[in-house]
Amino acid sequence: MPTVLITGGTGMIGTALTGLLLQRGYRVIILTRHADDYSADDNSVQYAGWNIDEQRVDKTAIAKADHIIHLAGAGIGDKKWSKTRKLDILQSRIKSSELLLSALKETSHHVKSVISSSAIGWYGKDENKPDNIGFSEDAPAANDFLANVCKTWESSIEPVSEKAIRLVKLRTGIVLSKSGGALEKFKKPLSAGLAVILGGGDQRVSWIQLTDLCRMYLFAIENENIQGIYNAVSPGVTTNKKLVINLAKLLRNNFFIPVHIPGLFLRLAIGEMAAEVLKSVTVSSEKIKAAGFTFLYPGLEAALIQCI
Repeated sequence: MPTVLITGGTGMIGTALTGLLLQRGYRVIILTRHADDYSADDNSVQYAGWNIDEQRVDKTAIAKADHIIHLAGAGIGDKKWSKTRKLDILQSRIKSSELLLSALKETSHHVKSVISSSAIGWYGKDENKPDNIGFSEDAPAANDFLANVCKTWESSIEPVSEKAIRLVKLRTGIVLSKSGGALEKFKKPLSAGLAVILGGGDQRVSWIQLTDLCRMYLFAIENENIQGIYNAVSPGVTTNKKLVINLAKLLRNNFFIPVHIPGLFLRLAIGEMAAEVLKSVTVSSEKIKAAGFTFLYPGLEAALIQCI
Protein backbone atom coordinates (compact mmCIF):
# COMPACT_ATOMS: atom_id res chain seq x y z
CA MET A 1 0.00 0.00 0.00
CA PRO A 2 1.08 3.63 -0.47
CA THR A 3 2.95 5.65 2.14
CA VAL A 4 1.45 8.83 3.59
CA LEU A 5 3.73 11.44 5.15
CA ILE A 6 2.02 13.61 7.78
CA THR A 7 3.31 16.91 9.13
CA GLY A 8 1.83 17.85 12.49
CA GLY A 9 0.97 14.18 12.83
CA THR A 10 1.27 13.95 16.63
CA GLY A 11 -1.67 16.30 17.30
CA MET A 12 -5.35 15.48 17.74
CA ILE A 13 -6.17 15.31 14.03
CA GLY A 14 -2.92 13.66 13.02
CA THR A 15 -3.27 10.92 15.63
CA ALA A 16 -6.81 10.05 14.58
CA LEU A 17 -5.87 10.23 10.90
CA THR A 18 -2.92 7.90 11.44
CA GLY A 19 -5.26 5.34 12.99
CA LEU A 20 -7.64 5.50 10.02
CA LEU A 21 -4.83 5.22 7.48
CA LEU A 22 -3.42 2.16 9.24
CA GLN A 23 -6.87 0.54 9.27
CA ARG A 24 -7.00 1.03 5.50
CA GLY A 25 -3.58 -0.57 5.03
CA TYR A 26 -1.47 2.54 4.41
CA ARG A 27 2.02 3.03 5.75
CA VAL A 28 2.50 6.28 7.67
CA ILE A 29 5.52 8.48 8.28
CA ILE A 30 5.10 11.28 10.82
CA LEU A 31 7.39 14.29 10.70
CA THR A 32 8.14 15.61 14.18
CA ARG A 33 10.80 17.67 15.91
CA HIS A 34 11.18 14.92 18.48
CA ALA A 35 11.34 11.78 16.39
CA ASP A 36 13.55 10.01 18.96
CA ASP A 37 10.82 10.37 21.60
CA TYR A 38 8.44 8.13 19.67
CA SER A 39 8.61 4.44 18.96
CA ALA A 40 6.35 2.64 16.50
CA ASP A 41 4.56 -0.56 17.46
CA ASP A 42 5.22 -1.98 14.01
CA ASN A 43 6.75 -1.05 10.68
CA SER A 44 3.51 0.60 9.51
CA VAL A 45 4.36 3.83 11.35
CA GLN A 46 7.71 5.60 11.22
CA TYR A 47 8.79 8.85 12.86
CA ALA A 48 11.16 11.13 10.97
CA GLY A 49 12.81 14.32 12.12
CA TRP A 50 12.36 17.87 10.93
CA ASN A 51 12.99 21.32 12.34
CA ILE A 52 11.02 24.17 10.82
CA ASP A 53 13.09 26.96 12.38
CA GLU A 54 16.34 25.45 11.09
CA GLN A 55 14.70 24.35 7.80
CA ARG A 56 15.91 20.77 8.24
CA VAL A 57 14.02 17.63 7.28
CA ASP A 58 14.82 13.93 6.92
CA LYS A 59 14.75 13.71 3.12
CA THR A 60 14.53 9.93 3.16
CA ALA A 61 11.00 10.42 4.49
CA ILE A 62 10.17 12.65 1.51
CA ALA A 63 11.63 10.06 -0.86
CA LYS A 64 9.40 7.33 0.57
CA ALA A 65 6.15 9.29 0.43
CA ASP A 66 3.37 8.75 -2.10
CA HIS A 67 1.13 11.40 -0.51
CA ILE A 68 1.71 14.23 1.97
CA ILE A 69 -0.87 15.49 4.47
CA HIS A 70 0.22 18.91 5.71
CA LEU A 71 -1.26 19.72 9.14
CA ALA A 72 1.65 21.56 10.77
CA GLY A 73 1.05 24.92 12.43
CA ALA A 74 0.87 26.49 15.89
CA GLY A 75 -2.56 26.08 17.50
CA ILE A 76 -4.89 28.99 16.79
CA GLY A 77 -6.72 28.83 20.12
CA ASP A 78 -4.01 27.45 22.40
CA LYS A 79 -2.81 30.81 23.75
CA LYS A 80 -3.89 34.44 23.88
CA TRP A 81 -2.98 36.35 20.72
CA SER A 82 -0.03 38.47 21.78
CA LYS A 83 2.10 39.97 19.01
CA THR A 84 4.61 37.17 19.50
CA ARG A 85 1.94 34.47 19.42
CA LYS A 86 0.35 35.89 16.28
CA LEU A 87 3.73 35.84 14.58
CA ASP A 88 4.24 32.22 15.69
CA ILE A 89 0.85 31.23 14.26
CA LEU A 90 1.70 32.81 10.91
CA GLN A 91 5.36 31.83 10.64
CA SER A 92 4.81 28.21 11.67
CA ARG A 93 2.60 27.76 8.62
CA ILE A 94 4.78 29.66 6.17
CA LYS A 95 8.05 28.04 7.27
CA SER A 96 6.64 24.50 7.32
CA SER A 97 5.33 24.92 3.77
CA GLU A 98 8.65 26.40 2.64
CA LEU A 99 10.50 23.44 4.13
CA LEU A 100 8.27 20.95 2.32
CA LEU A 101 8.67 22.78 -0.97
CA SER A 102 12.44 22.93 -0.59
CA ALA A 103 12.63 19.21 0.26
CA LEU A 104 10.49 18.28 -2.72
CA LYS A 105 12.73 20.34 -4.99
CA GLU A 106 15.94 18.85 -3.67
CA THR A 107 14.84 15.21 -3.31
CA SER A 108 14.07 12.54 -5.88
CA HIS A 109 10.51 11.60 -4.98
CA HIS A 110 7.24 10.15 -6.28
CA VAL A 111 4.73 12.29 -4.36
CA LYS A 112 1.39 12.27 -6.16
CA SER A 113 -0.65 14.59 -3.96
CA VAL A 114 -0.41 17.09 -1.12
CA ILE A 115 -3.48 17.56 1.06
CA SER A 116 -3.03 20.74 3.07
CA SER A 117 -5.01 21.99 6.02
CA SER A 118 -6.54 25.46 6.09
CA ALA A 119 -9.42 26.93 8.08
CA ILE A 120 -12.80 28.59 7.71
CA GLY A 121 -11.23 31.61 9.39
CA TRP A 122 -10.84 32.63 5.73
CA TYR A 123 -14.47 33.79 5.74
CA GLY A 124 -16.00 36.87 7.31
CA LYS A 125 -19.13 37.37 9.37
CA ASP A 126 -22.38 36.11 7.88
CA GLU A 127 -24.77 38.49 9.64
CA ASN A 128 -25.75 40.02 6.29
CA LYS A 129 -26.24 36.67 4.57
CA PRO A 130 -29.60 34.86 4.42
CA ASP A 131 -30.02 31.95 6.84
CA ASN A 132 -28.63 28.62 5.64
CA ILE A 133 -26.75 30.22 2.72
CA GLY A 134 -23.19 29.33 3.56
CA PHE A 135 -19.94 30.73 2.25
CA SER A 136 -18.69 28.78 -0.75
CA GLU A 137 -15.04 28.21 -1.58
CA ASP A 138 -14.90 31.10 -4.05
CA ALA A 139 -15.88 33.72 -1.44
CA PRO A 140 -13.21 36.39 -0.86
CA ALA A 141 -11.15 36.35 2.32
CA ALA A 142 -12.20 38.57 5.20
CA ASN A 143 -10.09 41.47 6.40
CA ASP A 144 -8.84 40.29 9.79
CA PHE A 145 -5.94 38.44 11.37
CA LEU A 146 -7.24 34.90 10.97
CA ALA A 147 -8.28 35.45 7.36
CA ASN A 148 -4.82 36.82 6.61
CA VAL A 149 -3.28 33.72 8.21
CA CYS A 150 -5.44 31.50 6.00
CA LYS A 151 -4.57 33.47 2.86
CA THR A 152 -0.86 33.29 3.59
CA TRP A 153 -1.15 29.64 4.66
CA GLU A 154 -2.82 28.60 1.42
CA SER A 155 -0.47 30.70 -0.72
CA SER A 156 2.59 29.24 0.99
CA ILE A 157 1.80 25.70 -0.20
CA GLU A 158 0.43 26.69 -3.63
CA PRO A 159 3.78 26.27 -5.50
CA VAL A 160 3.37 22.50 -4.98
CA SER A 161 0.88 22.49 -7.84
CA GLU A 162 3.59 23.81 -10.17
CA LYS A 163 5.53 20.58 -9.61
CA ALA A 164 2.83 18.43 -11.23
CA ILE A 165 1.61 17.40 -7.78
CA ARG A 166 -2.12 17.40 -7.14
CA LEU A 167 -2.91 19.93 -4.40
CA VAL A 168 -6.01 19.92 -2.19
CA LYS A 169 -6.71 22.49 0.54
CA LEU A 170 -9.30 21.69 3.21
CA ARG A 171 -10.74 24.72 5.02
CA THR A 172 -11.67 23.12 8.32
CA GLY A 173 -14.39 24.19 10.72
CA ILE A 174 -14.59 23.61 14.48
CA VAL A 175 -13.53 19.99 15.02
CA LEU A 176 -15.66 17.95 17.43
CA SER A 177 -13.60 15.21 19.06
CA LYS A 178 -13.65 12.85 22.03
CA SER A 179 -10.46 14.43 23.34
CA GLY A 180 -9.01 17.89 22.87
CA GLY A 181 -10.32 20.66 20.69
CA ALA A 182 -13.33 22.87 21.29
CA LEU A 183 -15.49 20.31 23.11
CA GLU A 184 -12.85 19.83 25.80
CA LYS A 185 -13.15 23.52 26.67
CA PHE A 186 -16.94 23.26 26.95
CA LYS A 187 -16.76 20.04 28.98
CA LYS A 188 -14.61 21.50 31.77
CA PRO A 189 -17.21 23.88 33.27
CA LEU A 190 -19.88 21.21 32.77
CA SER A 191 -18.11 19.10 35.39
CA ALA A 192 -19.31 21.79 37.80
CA GLY A 193 -22.78 21.90 36.21
CA LEU A 194 -22.20 25.08 34.21
CA ALA A 195 -23.09 25.25 30.52
CA VAL A 196 -20.99 28.19 29.35
CA ILE A 197 -22.48 30.06 26.40
CA LEU A 198 -20.30 32.60 24.64
CA GLY A 199 -21.92 35.99 24.24
CA GLY A 200 -25.55 35.79 23.22
CA GLY A 201 -25.02 32.30 21.85
CA ASP A 202 -26.83 32.99 18.57
CA GLN A 203 -23.65 33.07 16.49
CA ARG A 204 -23.65 30.25 13.95
CA VAL A 205 -20.94 27.61 14.17
CA SER A 206 -19.70 25.52 11.24
CA TRP A 207 -18.22 22.29 12.57
CA ILE A 208 -17.08 18.80 11.55
CA GLN A 209 -16.82 15.59 13.53
CA LEU A 210 -13.23 14.31 13.74
CA THR A 211 -14.03 10.96 12.11
CA ASP A 212 -15.55 12.72 9.11
CA LEU A 213 -12.57 15.06 8.85
CA CYS A 214 -10.16 12.12 8.76
CA ARG A 215 -12.35 10.38 6.19
CA MET A 216 -12.26 13.55 4.08
CA TYR A 217 -8.46 13.55 4.04
CA LEU A 218 -8.55 9.91 2.95
CA PHE A 219 -11.17 10.76 0.32
CA ALA A 220 -8.90 13.49 -1.03
CA ILE A 221 -5.99 11.06 -1.27
CA GLU A 222 -7.94 8.33 -3.02
CA ASN A 223 -9.88 10.44 -5.53
CA GLU A 224 -7.71 11.96 -8.22
CA ASN A 225 -10.53 14.23 -9.37
CA ILE A 226 -10.35 16.08 -6.05
CA GLN A 227 -8.23 19.21 -6.52
CA GLY A 228 -8.26 22.76 -5.19
CA ILE A 229 -10.15 24.15 -2.21
CA TYR A 230 -12.93 22.40 -0.29
CA ASN A 231 -14.74 23.35 2.88
CA ALA A 232 -14.31 20.66 5.54
CA VAL A 233 -17.53 21.31 7.46
CA SER A 234 -20.64 19.29 8.23
CA PRO A 235 -23.95 20.23 6.59
CA GLY A 236 -25.48 20.66 10.06
CA VAL A 237 -24.52 24.23 10.95
CA THR A 238 -25.55 25.05 14.52
CA THR A 239 -25.26 27.92 17.01
CA ASN A 240 -22.96 28.24 19.98
CA LYS A 241 -25.93 27.99 22.36
CA LYS A 242 -27.36 24.86 20.70
CA LEU A 243 -23.94 23.22 20.71
CA VAL A 244 -23.37 23.88 24.40
CA ILE A 245 -26.91 22.99 25.53
CA ASN A 246 -26.96 19.75 23.51
CA LEU A 247 -23.62 18.76 24.98
CA ALA A 248 -24.83 19.63 28.49
CA LYS A 249 -27.97 17.51 28.12
CA LEU A 250 -25.95 14.52 26.97
CA LEU A 251 -23.45 14.83 29.81
CA ARG A 252 -25.66 16.11 32.64
CA ASN A 253 -29.26 15.34 31.60
CA ASN A 254 -31.05 18.43 32.95
CA PHE A 255 -28.69 19.00 35.87
CA PHE A 256 -26.88 22.08 34.60
CA ILE A 257 -27.17 25.85 34.63
CA PRO A 258 -26.75 27.85 31.40
CA VAL A 259 -24.32 30.74 31.93
CA HIS A 260 -23.76 33.46 29.35
CA ILE A 261 -20.28 35.02 29.22
CA PRO A 262 -20.68 38.62 27.98
CA GLY A 263 -18.66 39.67 24.98
CA LEU A 264 -16.97 42.42 26.99
CA PHE A 265 -15.67 39.89 29.51
CA LEU A 266 -14.42 37.63 26.71
CA ARG A 267 -12.54 40.54 25.16
CA LEU A 268 -10.88 41.27 28.50
CA ALA A 269 -10.05 37.60 29.06
CA ILE A 270 -8.80 36.50 25.63
CA GLY A 271 -8.32 39.75 23.75
CA GLU A 272 -8.55 39.81 19.96
CA MET A 273 -9.47 36.12 19.83
CA ALA A 274 -12.89 37.02 21.28
CA ALA A 275 -13.94 38.39 17.89
CA GLU A 276 -13.51 34.91 16.42
CA VAL A 277 -15.48 33.00 19.05
CA LEU A 278 -18.28 35.56 18.82
CA LYS A 279 -18.31 35.64 15.02
CA SER A 280 -21.22 34.00 13.21
CA VAL A 281 -20.01 31.95 10.22
CA THR A 282 -22.12 29.68 8.01
CA VAL A 283 -19.97 27.69 5.61
CA SER A 284 -21.26 25.48 2.79
CA SER A 285 -20.35 21.79 2.39
CA GLU A 286 -22.02 21.48 -1.03
CA LYS A 287 -18.81 21.29 -3.08
CA ILE A 288 -17.33 18.30 -1.23
CA LYS A 289 -20.71 16.54 -1.25
CA ALA A 290 -21.01 17.12 -5.00
CA ALA A 291 -17.60 15.46 -5.38
CA GLY A 292 -19.05 12.31 -3.81
CA PHE A 293 -18.14 12.60 -0.14
CA THR A 294 -20.78 11.39 2.34
CA PHE A 295 -20.84 12.38 6.00
CA LEU A 296 -21.23 9.81 8.75
CA TYR A 297 -22.21 12.63 11.13
CA PRO A 298 -24.12 15.31 9.21
CA GLY A 299 -26.17 16.27 12.28
CA LEU A 300 -25.04 17.69 15.62
CA GLU A 301 -26.68 15.26 18.05
CA ALA A 302 -25.20 12.11 16.51
CA ALA A 303 -21.79 13.79 16.29
CA LEU A 304 -21.88 14.75 19.98
CA ILE A 305 -23.00 11.27 21.03
CA GLN A 306 -20.03 9.78 19.17
CA CYS A 307 -17.73 12.31 20.87
CA ILE A 308 -18.77 11.39 24.42
